[in-house]
Amino acid sequence: MASLAAAQVQEVRSITRIERIGAHSHIRGLGLDDALEPRAISQGMVGQKMARKAAGVILQMIREGKIAGRAVLLAGQPGTGKTAIAMGLAQALGPDTPFTSMAGSEIYSLEMSKTEALTQAIRKSIGIRIKEESEIIEGEVVEVVVERAAGGGGARSGRLTLKTSDMETNYDMGAKMIDSLLKEKVQAGDVITIDKATGKINKLGRSFARARDYDATGQQARFVQCPEGELQKRKEVVHTVTLHEVDVINSRTHGFLALFSGDTGEIKSEIREQINGKVAEWREEGKAEMIPGVLFIDEAHMLDIECFSFLNRALESETAPVVIMATNRGITRIRGTNYKSPHGIPLDLLDRMIIVPTTPYSHQELREILNIRCEEEDCQMSSDALTVLTRVATETSLRYAIQLVTTASLVARRRRAAEVSMEDVKKVYSLFLDEHRSEQFLKEYQDEFMFNDGSGVENKKYQLLD
Repeated sequence: MASLAAAQVQEVRSITRIERIGAHSHIRGLGLDDALEPRAISQGMVGQKMARKAAGVILQMIREGKIAGRAVLLAGQPGTGKTAIAMGLAQALGPDTPFTSMAGSEIYSLEMSKTEALTQAIRKSIGIRIKEESEIIEGEVVEVVVERAAGGGGARSGRLTLKTSDMETNYDMGAKMIDSLLKEKVQAGDVITIDKATGKINKLGRSFARARDYDATGQQARFVQCPEGELQKRKEVVHTVTLHEVDVINSRTHGFLALFSGDTGEIKSEIREQINGKVAEWREEGKAEMIPGVLFIDEAHMLDIECFSFLNRALESETAPVVIMATNRGITRIRGTNYKSPHGIPLDLLDRMIIVPTTPYSHQELREILNIRCEEEDCQMSSDALTVLTRVATETSLRYAIQLVTTASLVARRRRAAEVSMEDVKKVYSLFLDEHRSEQFLKEYQDEFMFNDGSGVENKKYQLLD
């Protein structure tokens, strides 16, 4: 009998979560303890202890609302984890704090002015927590009855029985309420709330009293206590939106649907002024509070003098977010001018910034980062292969070594090996050139390329006449 039952049991495949693996998908936070001291290896972060500690201080200031309208600059060599620190800061802030990430070159490709693009990015980084009181009906569903007219036509009608620990009431339902109940898949034993103003139904979970009615429940099942007191009660509801979302909704030319299409276009300054005034009224009345978020601008040296001047003025506003910039440039020309400045940023804006430097990783830190990336990409790598890959990262760059992880894994899978060996790493190292070997290749064969402009080399084949 047991063998027959086992034969009838079908094979159940495990459901895995599908997600894309990105360059910083292994970052879960800043890797700090409760005293804001950086751990050696934590939450995907390795090394850069001083920079992470500085980011922890900034994190605390953001949470306390003391750093709004200030700017932070992450400055360091390429591949020293500047973007990783910004992503870790975003993860540590949580979903309630608005975090907007953009590249410095984005503003030149949008179909709007540069200042408008920066204004929208700034207002996306400022949240408003709006509080309002609403009347709701909260209780445990005892019975749901839906009746249809004879012959299947006509309007549907129904009856809903709700109870608390103190009372029980029947409600007659119309067609819209029936549709909402069917959409939410409400059944007897569920604890629900109904907003009287909008008719919106929210399912809180299953009642503990019904926990034993079913032999098996899914992992998503949530059990809650049966509500107490009256069925009808007043409750404070909190909505969190960004200033940009309020701008788009109140913009007549675009409206609410522009939030989903992404094409918001330029928004008139008059609309923003009216919204700022209304938000100020709500704050005075205690209906709303501001949440200063974070605007992260990567490759900040790509901004020009007009953008820097606009940011200088925008940081003085009461509703300015924390602006974090990252750059890997040294003393270079400010875009749009003929003047040179540290990091390609004007001195008057640099004065407003607190600068966090990042330093190159040590040999051991590079090994730990590569080990984390192997785990993230589900790649089993031998100790010898990891040692060779770490040496490659030391001599070339960390980004190049990370690119070799996936390619070496594919080579190992091709020969049906369980883990990546040292020979697999050497093979992909010979197949794909790094920056220095590519430069040597060009120097060796530069005469064979078209339109060569090598310094000190006269290309006789394609020499242009004066």
